Amino acid sequence: MRGTGILAVSATCLQQTPRWGTLFALPKHNKGRGLSMSELPAIENGNRSRGGADGNGATRERNEREILAAAERVFAQYGYRGASVQAIAEAAGLPKSNVLYYMGNKRGLYVRLLERMMARWNALLDDISVEDDPADVLEAFIRSKMQLSRRHPEGSRLFAAEILGGAPFLQGYLRGELREWVHARAKIFEQWAERGLMDPVDPVWLIFLIWSATQHYADFEAQVLGITGKDEISDADVERITRFLTQVILKGCGVKPPSAMPG
Repeated sequence: MRGTGILAVSATCLQQTPRWGTLFALPKHNKGRGLSMSELPAIENGNRSRGGADGNGATRERNEREILAAAERVFAQYGYRGASVQAIAEAAGLPKSNVLYYMGNKRGLYVRLLERMMARWNALLDDISVEDDPADVLEAFIRSKMQLSRRHPEGSRLFAAEILGGAPFLQGYLRGELREWVHARAKIFEQWAERGLMDPVDPVWLIFLIWSATQHYADFEAQVLGITGKDEISDADVERITRFLTQVILKGCGVKPPSAMPG
C-alpha cells in the first residue's frame, strides 16, 4: 500500500500553545490514516477553546475565534506597527477590554497568529516517512498548501509581511526549530533519491519552491488578478493551478504523478 503515513495528523496535534517548543513536536496519533481535504478545517483551526464544554467555554471559543479572524485581517492590511488593539476590537465587534483579556496584548496576539499559520503548514509534512511514496506526499503537500492559502489568504500575507520585515518576531524559531524541521524532511527526500524514487534534487530548495509557489496566489493576488483580467480566483482556477504545480514540480523531481502509478 502506498502513502500510508501521508499527512497523518489529528486535530489534537494542533492545539495552540504559547511556546514554539511544543508547537512543532506534533504527536502522531493518527499514523496510518491519511488526512483528507474535508478534515482540513478542523485540523487547521486546532483547539480553539481554552475553556470547558459549558457556556463559558463556548463563549470564550466564539470570542477567540472572532478576535483571531479580525486580527488576521487587520495585521495583514496594516502590518504589526500600523495595527492597533482598538482596530482589532472594532473589527471583531467586541470591546477592547475583551481582546486584552483573551489575548494579553498586541504582541501576544500577533505571535499567536503566526504560530497558528505555521502550525497549519508544518502539519502537512510532519508525519511523512521514507516508506511513503514521494508522488503521493508531494501531490498532497501541494494540494493542501493551495487549499490553506485559499482559505486563509490573510494569514499567508501576514506571514509574508513578517518575513519581508526581517522576521523580528521569528528569528529564533527560523534559525532553530524550523531549520531542524526542514532538514528532517530533507533527509527523507534524500533517502527517496537514494532508492531511485526521485531525482537527487536539493530537498531544501524543493521545500522553498513549494512554499513560495503555493503562497504566491494569496500573497500576490492583486498581481494575478491584474494580469489575468479576473475579478477573483475561482475554485476551478485553484484546481487548475494545483494540477499545474503538481505536474511541473513532480516532473522536475523525476517523480511520476500519483495518477500514473500502478494500483
